[in-house]
Amino acid sequence: MRFGRTAARVESGRRGATRGWSKRMLAAGAAALALPLAAGVAAPTLATAAPVHGPVLRAPAGGYEELMVPSSMGPIKVQVQWASQGGSAALYLLDGMRARDDRNAWANADEGGAPQLFANDNVTVVMPVGGQSSFYTDWYSPSNTNGQKYTYKWETFLTKELPQFLEGYGVSRTNNAIAGLSMGGSAALMMAAYHREQFKHASSFSGYLNISAPGMREAIRIAMLDAGRFNVDSMAAPWSPQWLRMDPFVFAPQLKNLPMYISAGSALPGQYDRPASAVGVFNTGNAMVLEALSLVNTRAFQARLGQLGIGARYDFPATGTHTWLYWRDQLANARPDILRALGV
Repeated sequence: MRFGRTAARVESGRRGATRGWSKRMLAAGAAALALPLAAGVAAPTLATAAPVHGPVLRAPAGGYEELMVPSSMGPIKVQVQWASQGGSAALYLLDGMRARDDRNAWANADEGGAPQLFANDNVTVVMPVGGQSSFYTDWYSPSNTNGQKYTYKWETFLTKELPQFLEGYGVSRTNNAIAGLSMGGSAALMMAAYHREQFKHASSFSGYLNISAPGMREAIRIAMLDAGRFNVDSMAAPWSPQWLRMDPFVFAPQLKNLPMYISAGSALPGQYDRPASAVGVFNTGNAMVLEALSLVNTRAFQARLGQLGIGARYDFPATGTHTWLYWRDQLANARPDILRALGV
């Protein structure tokens, strides 16, 4: 859930004292989520989008292009960097709460930097564009608070329509990894849990992995209203089977034997938090609160997996807020695991 804008893309410790702190953080988080953050950096120069049509010849190995992929939601832009040696493995990268309609922030060198990170790897990097406030799930109706004209069907797109389209370019439908930050972190685990035939590895960076915890739904409600005026009730009714299906804490048993990389920062400012203005100070403060919420969720999820005897690789850096450059570092840390799981 990347609740803040680009400038602020912002343990559960011992029981007892921590419970009270967690409740205070949820309350503070709900307030913080209601506040928009600073605008993002400029997008990189990209290739002209192709028209919607059936698959054509793949770009040269290692080439970069934008595709317009048909879907039940209409044409969806997908930014793609092809495998350096023409291989068939792919990594899907999901954006956060404020996902933009013109680009996926993972594609931006000043934010996620994924194309540069995987430039020499024999894996296609797939970066879908759009999906603000969607949690990349299939909603049951259009949002009724912002006049949305269609129903989000992102899980269908990412697990059926997009892989079918990419198959025409030689991309495997069964040898993929998926990663996401914040909102995209919980979504990445959800996709992998329910589509094990497609995804061989999943990564969550600063994800919200216990969304049924007290206060989380209302925090998400406030965030979604702030990010595009979307209504969480149009996504899933409270505590309904559809809502519980989205919660990593609930579907955790289905992650058994799946290689995973899970991370969250400490919420303490680090090397990428150097505010030079009042706005910067505000953004850093907001990013600290958001990362603290993620940390509480992620630690609870870690305990849940431990109870189930399910392994994962974890990283909890001593510093780090809800900010893009930390997520770029986490993707770099996860990269060897991703490549190993894909056999590349």
